[in-house]
Amino acid sequence: MNHAPREFLFSEEPEPHKGRTKAILRAHPEVRDLIGKNPWSAAFVLAIVGAQFALMFVARQLPWWGSLLLAYGVGAVLIHSLFVLIHECAHNLIFRRTWGNSIAGIVANLPSVVPSAASFQKYHLLHHSFQGDYELDADLPSRWELRLVRSSAPAKAIWLLLFPIVEGIRPLRLKEVNFFSRWIVVNVLVQLSVDVAIVWFFGWPAFLYLVASAFFAVGLHPLGARWIQRHYLVHGTSQETSSYYGPANRLAFNVGYHNEHHDFTSVPWNRLPTIKRTAPEFYDNLASYRSWFRLFLRFLFDPRISLHSRVVRTHRAEEPAPVAAAR
Repeated sequence: MNHAPREFLFSEEPEPHKGRTKAILRAHPEVRDLIGKNPWSAAFVLAIVGAQFALMFVARQLPWWGSLLLAYGVGAVLIHSLFVLIHECAHNLIFRRTWGNSIAGIVANLPSVVPSAASFQKYHLLHHSFQGDYELDADLPSRWELRLVRSSAPAKAIWLLLFPIVEGIRPLRLKEVNFFSRWIVVNVLVQLSVDVAIVWFFGWPAFLYLVASAFFAVGLHPLGARWIQRHYLVHGTSQETSSYYGPANRLAFNVGYHNEHHDFTSVPWNRLPTIKRTAPEFYDNLASYRSWFRLFLRFLFDPRISLHSRVVRTHRAEEPAPVAAAR
């Protein structure tokens, strides 16, 4: 791309993952053995939630700028890790029972201030089933975002800074989906109760530290490049899903293995690298990233990349994407 696109890249082709999943299973049927649960993820949820609440006590004693630095340097990393674990819960990859994963997701959501775990599950699974469908894929930017942001660096920086709000508004675009569910109501009630308790017992400085950590984890931070890495057309127009294989995966529960995850959504985070090692001929020829930080800077300052740099399907998938040949 020599200049920023002014419209989505419209495609009549099906999303690439279903076909690659079938091809990998034909060539490497042993990949089926990677499908399963990882209950140890629940222990990570409890440990990271505890660590973030402990840092909240530290932050309330600091000056505002010290609390902000702590949120950017440490809190954002912890909250980002919890977002990834919420993602695991959304795919039911921790416990066998759906309700157990839903509860784990709500617990992981607690330091993030805004109730989002249950709604994320609903809309994220639609993203997998209808990737690139503007009416059902909330991962796609909305038209109003495209009009406001375009390709200028300041506008893209503001968009990333406010991305937690932007992402929360997008589901309103999906008119075919009923937002409310029993688990969403539970998530909201639990989260608001915890938020009120934090302000009441520990004060606004503690609460604002959590708010800042959550905003940085999803927004104007090198970790925010993950939202660009996944499906933006940075490598040209031939590849709409990209993986990240850099060292930050160790802190982010291998969330960078995005092609592998889309191909096998029933494989937990700790086994995603094994997919790539088992079937390298399917992944080594795909463009990928080694640095979220470099991608973060490139997204901001490369005028050839805009929010239009996404694939939108002109035909709806006839059936949802398979859950990675689940048994």
